[in-house]
Parts: sequence; structure tokens; C-alpha cells
Amino acid sequence: MYKLFNLLIFLLFSNTLFAQDLVKTLSDAFKNNSKLNAERSSLEASKQNVNISRGEFLPSVTLSGDLATQKDTNRINQSGAALQDTNSTPENRSLLVEQKIFGGFSDYNNFKKSQLELEHAKFKLNRLEQEVLLNAAKAYYNLGYYFKNSEFNELNLELFERQVENDRTRLDRGEISLTDFAQSESSLAGAQAKLITARNELVSGKKNFQKIVGSKAPEEINLESFPNLSIPTSLSTATAIADQINPSLNLAKIDLEIAKRELFVARGDLSPSAKVTYSRKENKDLSTTVDEREQEEVKATLTWPIFKGGKNLSSVKKAKFKMEEKQLIFNDILEQVKIDTANAWTTYSASKGILDATRAQLKAAEIANEGITLEYDTGNKRTTLEVIQSRTLLLDARTSFAKAQKDFAIAQFNLLASIGDLYLNNIK
Repeated sequence: MYKLFNLLIFLLFSNTLFAQDLVKTLSDAFKNNSKLNAERSSLEASKQNVNISRGEFLPSVTLSGDLATQKDTNRINQSGAALQDTNSTPENRSLLVEQKIFGGFSDYNNFKKSQLELEHAKFKLNRLEQEVLLNAAKAYYNLGYYFKNSEFNELNLELFERQVENDRTRLDRGEISLTDFAQSESSLAGAQAKLITARNELVSGKKNFQKIVGSKAPEEINLESFPNLSIPTSLSTATAIADQINPSLNLAKIDLEIAKRELFVARGDLSPSAKVTYSRKENKDLSTTVDEREQEEVKATLTWPIFKGGKNLSSVKKAKFKMEEKQLIFNDILEQVKIDTANAWTTYSASKGILDATRAQLKAAEIANEGITLEYDTGNKRTTLEVIQSRTLLLDARTSFAKAQKDFAIAQFNLLASIGDLYLNNIK
């Protein structure tokens, strides 16, 4: 009883460790990915664009001043008499305050456009985050499959090595024919070739893992441990969620709204604008007759662009065509998201059935191989070809089950990514 309790604790602790390895893998990719970090910087830049657009509504204040040294020589008055040379240091100071009163709604729509562009940057970052998490999950489970495939081929090679040794002994005793022994040697060579391929795939899988995740690949991955994800209960539920939160769809929506704002901005350029300015100037040592002067001015300015060579009208037409383009793109992406969601749901549903089928296939192949091998070793009527076939079926069943485990785990991540609900804090 005590040993059984310890075994259960060990298995539970092992599964926890493997689950933590998955979360650590995704966290490392989330933190180390250079594209993600670049997109985060782009988001911060978009935030500043909002502040820049907001600044158009606020007054601008400009201070300026200059100081010079002047010397007037060789002066002659109108009667031709020479005048005394003079030295002066003119000094000018000015204050200018400008406030826009009305800008044809261009400033307002530019501000709204900058807010939309900020939302666009957020959804773009969100989409890239989910792509990185999905790629990291694929790299993790693909590597787990390569580990298992290499392990299974090593076991398969060991079995055929022992069989060749046994068959050599049986050939010497006359229990089997030379043909049977040749079949064993051929199978051994085939097992060696498969193992070489499996090891090469494992090396490539480790390098791919390091490239995507940005950290060293683990030396073991448990394909038996599946993540606890909030999977939609039906295709209709998944489609409804995608319609609301899919980042690609939301990006298309925002692109359409930005195009509308650009049309409003272009129309605003045809409208009048008004501003009020206040200026104050101080001049010292202005001339030989004026020592100091102060000026104050309040001015209202109204401008209305009537004709700019057709440029403003063409800008409006261009913005209209741009808006139509974004509307068509949005419609296309809407349909594509529905298709992608349906495909992801179908793949997920099928992967569950395949996982159950391959589990049953593996169990049957293990029983069959054990029985056929035992009968062959005890000298019953089982042939060498039957043993080889049973071991080939066992290897295929093992690799098929490992692949089904990998595909089932990835299908869950892919489904969440297709609807836009793949977040690091949703993975348990």
C-alpha cells in the first residue's frame, strides 16, 4: 500500500513537471521572440501618435528673441553733409499664442483616426502573440513526437538485433532456412535506416525548438500530459467567439473604420478653417529716433481653400476608393475566419477520434507481437516473416499513437488560435 501511494505521488508530480515545462516553453517564446518585442515598441509609438493628434486642439505658445550689434558708418544726409557714426544693439522679443477654432473637422477626425490606429496596433500585437504561442506549442509537441519516434526505433532495432542473433543460432541448428535468416538481416538493416532518420528528425526538432522558443530544448517531453484549455463546446460556439474576438477580423474592422476617417479628413480639407492669434513684441534700440517699442496684436484668421488644382477633390475620391477596398477586404476576411474556424474545429474533432483509435491499435499490436514472438521463440509454426510483420505493425502502432497524441494537443491550440482566444493565462 505504501509503495502504491509513493507511485501515485511520483506520477502526479511527474505530470505537474511536464505541464510546467509546457508553460515555461510558451513563456520563454512570449518573452524572447524578437518580432513580439518589435511589435510592442510599435504599440508604444502608436500611443504617442494619439498625444500628437490631441495636441492639435490645444493652443501653441512660441517665444522668440534676437540680439544683434550694428554699426552705421559713412552716413550722409540729404544735403550731402557727413553724419557721425553710430553703434546700436537692437534687441527683439516676441510672444505668439495660436489657437485653432475650427479646422473643418480634419483635426477631430485625425484624432479619432489615431485612436483607431492605436487599437489596430493592439490587435496586431495580440495576433502576433497568439501566432508565437501556437508556433511554440507546435515546436514543443513536435519535439515530443521526435523523442518518442527515436525511442521506438531504438527499441525496434534492439529487437531485430536479438532476433538476428537468435536466428543465427537456429540456422546453425537447422531449425530455420537461410531465407528466414536473410529476412531477419534485411529487417535489421531497415530498422537501422529508420533509426538514422528518426535521430536526424530529433536533431532538427531541437534546433527548430531553440529557434522558435529562444531557449535550450528539453531532453524529455511527456506526450501523455495534455494542457487544460477552454475549448468551445460546438462549432457554432467557436464561430460566435471568432466573430467577436478574432484579431484578424478585428484588424479588418479597424482598417475599414480608419478608411472612413480618412475620407472625413479629406472632406475636411475642403472646408473653411479659423484660428485666433495673440502676439506681443518688444523692441529695444530700434533706431536712432526710437529707443523702445511694445506691440500687441489679436488677430482672427479665416481660410477657405476653394481650388488647389483639383488636388483636394482627387483626395476625396481616392479616400472613397480606399474605403471600398477595405470593405471588400473585411468581407473576405470574415468568410475566411469562418472557414478557418470550421477547419480547425473539424481537425480537433477528428484528432480525438484518431487518438482513441490509435490507442486501441497499439494495445492490439502489443498483444499480437508478444504472442507471435513467444510462439516463434518456442519453436511453434510461426514464421520469421510473421514475426517481422508483427514487429513492423507494433512500430507503426507506437508511432501512430505518439503522432495522434501530438496532433490532438496541437489541434487544441490551433482551434483557440483560429478563434482568437489563445492566451498564455488560459493555459493550465
